[in-house]
Amino acid sequence: MSTTMLTLILLIVMLIAFILSSIKLKSPDISMVVAAVVLAIAGVIAVPELGSPIRYLVEGLFVNLDLAMLFIAASIFVNIYAYSGALSTVTRGIVSKVGNKWVLMSILGILMLLPGAITGAGSISIFVLGGLVDIVLTHLGVNQKKRTVFIFFFAILSAAAPPINLWTMLMCAQANMPYVGFTWLLLIPIIIAGAVCIVYVGWGAKPESKEAILAQLPEKTEGMTWWRILLPVVVIAALFVLAVYAPWNLPVLGLPLMFVISAIVALLCNPKKTTVKDYGEILDNTMEQVFPLVANVLSIGVLQSAMAATGVRGLLGSTFLGLPLILIYCLIVIVGPIMQGCFNYGVSVVLGGPLIFMFNTFGMDVTVICAALSLIFPMGDGLPPSRITGRLACEETKYKGSYTGFLKSALLPMLVLGVIAVIMIVTPATFDFLY
Repeated sequence: MSTTMLTLILLIVMLIAFILSSIKLKSPDISMVVAAVVLAIAGVIAVPELGSPIRYLVEGLFVNLDLAMLFIAASIFVNIYAYSGALSTVTRGIVSKVGNKWVLMSILGILMLLPGAITGAGSISIFVLGGLVDIVLTHLGVNQKKRTVFIFFFAILSAAAPPINLWTMLMCAQANMPYVGFTWLLLIPIIIAGAVCIVYVGWGAKPESKEAILAQLPEKTEGMTWWRILLPVVVIAALFVLAVYAPWNLPVLGLPLMFVISAIVALLCNPKKTTVKDYGEILDNTMEQVFPLVANVLSIGVLQSAMAATGVRGLLGSTFLGLPLILIYCLIVIVGPIMQGCFNYGVSVVLGGPLIFMFNTFGMDVTVICAALSLIFPMGDGLPPSRITGRLACEETKYKGSYTGFLKSALLPMLVLGVIAVIMIVTPATFDFLY
């Protein structure tokens, strides 16, 4: 039996295990681990020289451990900061001072971008701000389906926004690329697609009075001043800037420790009387929120290790890369989100990495291409089987309509984002001035 045929059989075994466990367990994360275990065992049976399957599974747990730590630390910072009343105070202040519907929606979009941008997870944006945004959009006259689209779309944009874009980080790590130069390559398309979403969602909406909106928002936290609001944000921003522009003048802190430091600052700036038990509940709730994300990146590492050891990862990548270039350009905006829906962040390893290597052999600017792929993959967070961000957005707005109808309503802004990303992939040299 040829090596290709053997690898194809292992791929089929892995897919069967993944599909059956997804149907039975309803969890893409556990399903990926089950598929990895089955693949590793089948690989060792087929090729005994691979050694113990436990080795690959244990190694895989440590592949993305740093990213899991980053998720946890960043989410702790965001939740302590939100608990202090800073975000609700800012939202209330903006609504009380801004009377224009389009300006207010733009500010809501920017606020939605922030939690995901600094944690790498769009679901955090929904957890932290989804409820407030839903209240404001309701009183701006936006219907339920479009409110869900707004929250979902800005959540996936926040996951793609710098400084922390997990898809880009995973592809850079796999291709041995530095994680630099992505800020404007990601921000400009996000701003364009976000503006289209705002116009699409807000068109025809008739706002209620400002007083009606304020009546539904949480009251301003007593003692919350602007310096308490700004200081934690300034600290994390300063640590980012110093790490980039003065790396030799301070110890290597790492992103998780930076967020821990900022979380301590946010804790000290909290004007509420908060007990140790209260903070314990915040940490407990944070771990409950972030656990699916941590499980996701760790299960991706396990699956990645098993696929690499058995040659399945290479087979998948080489098969897609073997298509004519024009088909790759046409299909990437379809295949990328579908694979994101199945493997979540694992699409960066299964599909993103091989594409980066291929375009690099063509002499194309892979920094631009990596950023473009990082704009395409998040759209799959609304697709089954995972539907992580789409499901959370529907739960936040209590949307009970057809999920297919919701996806159709989100198609226009996602199409704009996809077209921009494909243009970046086709003509990457045109965009190299952005970094």
